[in-house]
Amino acid sequence: MVAVGGHESDGGQALRGLLDPQVHTVTGGRGLLRWVREARGRGERVCVVPMTLGRDAELVADTARTLLGLSPDERSGTVLAEPFGTAGHLVGWLRAAAAKAPAEAALLVTAPSGDPFDDAELYRIARLARQYGRHRTVEVALIGGDPAPADGVRRCLALGAERVVLLPASWVTPEVPDPEHSELGQALLSPAAVMGVLDARVRQAWRMLDERGADGLAPALAAAHGHDHSHSHSHSHSHSHAHGDPPSEADHARYGDPPPREHAPHFPPGRIQAASHHRADARPALVSRSIP
Repeated sequence: MVAVGGHESDGGQALRGLLDPQVHTVTGGRGLLRWVREARGRGERVCVVPMTLGRDAELVADTARTLLGLSPDERSGTVLAEPFGTAGHLVGWLRAAAAKAPAEAALLVTAPSGDPFDDAELYRIARLARQYGRHRTVEVALIGGDPAPADGVRRCLALGAERVVLLPASWVTPEVPDPEHSELGQALLSPAAVMGVLDARVRQAWRMLDERGADGLAPALAAAHGHDHSHSHSHSHSHSHAHGDPPSEADHARYGDPPPREHAPHFPPGRIQAASHHRADARPALVSRSIP
C-alpha cells in the first residue's frame, strides 16, 4: 500500500505519525512512479490511496495521471483506491470533533492553504459542519495563507468569544497562536481510525479489480473536472457537483447522519457566524465516532 500526500498533509509529512510503518508515503509524481515500479519489479501488487480529506480533487487526478505512465505489465498489478475521504466525510469528522469542544467557545477551522478553490471549499465545509452544531461562532483560518490562524483567533475574540478552539480540517496540526485565549481541539481521526479507513479503501479497490476488472484510474482522472472558476454554483449544470465518488448511503448510515445537501451554497472568505434558527428537536445527533 502506498499513500499519496498533497497540501492537506504537507506533502505527506503530517501522515508519518498516523500510518502503520508498512504503509509507504510519497508526494506523488516521480516519487510515486519510481516506488510503484520498484514494487512491481519485486512481484508485489500495489494499491495506491490518495490521502485527500475532500479538498484536493487535483491530487486524485494527478495520481491517476502518474499511474498512466506505468507499462501494461506494471499496471496489471496496480490499483488506485478511492480517495481517503470526501467533503461529506470531512463534514462528519469535523462535526464529531466540534462536539467535543466547549459549547461557549468559538471554533476556528484550520487547514493548509491550497489553491483559491480548495480554500473556498474549506469555507463551505465549515459552514456545513456548523449547521446543526451548538457553537455560535465558527471561523476559518488558512495555515500559510490569509487569514492566518493568529488572525482567526483575534477575529473570534473581537466577536466576543472568551476562548477559541482550533479544529484541524486537515492532517496538519496548527500551532496555537495565543495559548492564553486559544487551544487545540480534537484531531479528526485517531491513528487506529485512520488505518481502519485505509483498510476499507484498499479492500474495496481490490474487490473492484477482482469483480469488475476496474483499476480505479478512469473515475480518478475525472475527479478534478470543473474544479475551477467555471464550476460556479451561480449557473446550473446537468452533471453532479461531487468531486470523485460521493459518500455512499452506507457511509452516511455509519455516521448516523444525513448526507449534506449536494447544492449547499459556497461562502466567500469572511466571517461565518452561526444564526440559531433551527428547532432543537430537528437537530440530528452529532457524530460520536470517526469511521469510514
